[in-house]
Amino acid sequence: MADQAPTPYEPLGEDWLTALAVVAHPDDMEYGAAAAVARWTSQGKRIVYVMATSGEAGIDGIDPETCRRVREEEQITSAALVGVDTVEFLGHPDGVVEYGLPLRRDIARAVRRHRPEIVITTNFRETYGGSWPNQADHIAVGRATLDAVRDAGNRWVFRELTEEGHEPWDGVRAVWAAGSPDAAHAVDTTDFFDAGVASLKAHRAYLDGLGGDMADAAGFLGTFGRMAGERLGTRYASSFEVVPLR
Repeated sequence: MADQAPTPYEPLGEDWLTALAVVAHPDDMEYGAAAAVARWTSQGKRIVYVMATSGEAGIDGIDPETCRRVREEEQITSAALVGVDTVEFLGHPDGVVEYGLPLRRDIARAVRRHRPEIVITTNFRETYGGSWPNQADHIAVGRATLDAVRDAGNRWVFRELTEEGHEPWDGVRAVWAAGSPDAAHAVDTTDFFDAGVASLKAHRAYLDGLGGDMADAAGFLGTFGRMAGERLGTRYASSFEVVPLR
């Protein structure tokens, strides 16, 4: 019996104005979601990036403190190329991020400060589908983001945030996880594919240290962008798992 074609993706809703992207590392947004961000900022939407770490353990040939500065600078440059002018770094240790209350508190604080309608993160599942394992920081940050969004709306969780002046925010409508194997939605990025590639290429030191297929920005993004586009009925797309909160 012939294999069944994958289920078509549903288009993501775009009836929102503000989003907060919370990911583990510099470059996480650029591996698939930056072209979508370029589309949304072109529509006048405001998106803020929050990085749990500064990616300081990401380049074998550069010591962590030097690497931290390089990767933060590359991320700020990269974000600007897709219309994002605010990038924040929470300072958790790269490679050994722990799911727990400190991480949830820091993310909840960011949600309360920026008050987004949509929160974007990356795949928090155990794998990328099949046997390709996800990275531990991605899982920890994605799962903490899911919980922190709800924490941000509860006055009696992390009461110190209210004492700091961060009033509760329960206006997040959904969490969207980019690149999830459980994705059922996608956004057409055909007109913004080149912006997404440029955004990834801005991580020059990281890509030079990485090498291999993932350092080929256009090739890597093109392969996965076309796969998602086939399921959406477009040339290129970015896929997302949607976790509704309302």
